[in-house]
Amino acid sequence: MFGIHLDFAGGKLIAPRISFRIVLFILLAAIPLAFFAAFASRTFARARPSDDEVSAPWSSSQTVLPEALAKELSPSNNAKKPTVVCVGFHSLYEGAHIPGSSFHGAGSTAQGIADLKTWAQGVPRSTKLVLYCGCCPLQHCPNLRPAFAAMRDMGFTDLRVLLLPKDFNSDWIEKGYPVEKGK
Repeated sequence: MFGIHLDFAGGKLIAPRISFRIVLFILLAAIPLAFFAAFASRTFARARPSDDEVSAPWSSSQTVLPEALAKELSPSNNAKKPTVVCVGFHSLYEGAHIPGSSFHGAGSTAQGIADLKTWAQGVPRSTKLVLYCGCCPLQHCPNLRPAFAAMRDMGFTDLRVLLLPKDFNSDWIEKGYPVEKGK
């Protein structure tokens, strides 16, 4: 038998003897519970969306898919073309961007938002305006949300975001849509 004895100076037994089988049962029951608790806490932590994933400031009607934007921008389209602005990082814009688009600062920086707002002051609020980034997966993009919020707060009424779920390269360039380089 396995026993736990705690004695005082007087030699009195404080804890009764515990059989080996009871101790083994408690340990074997505790190990799976510990694994379950560790697994569950990691699973629930991952299942909770980040603040960025929850708080997209645009509605689905304020988005445009790459194929639709490419059609809007095509030379055969006689309708008024939207003004397209890249709000990503300048190095990515120089590498490749949507033809006719302009760059007015990265939306993730205070200076970028200030540059974007300065440019937008001279633009009619009814302009068809499309913002895009494409630096990374849309759900993690640090540039689009602040840029969209800034333009919305300035009163633009026909404001949309180009949906690039993965990035500009995967969702625009590799699909064969036109690009310009430089600037």
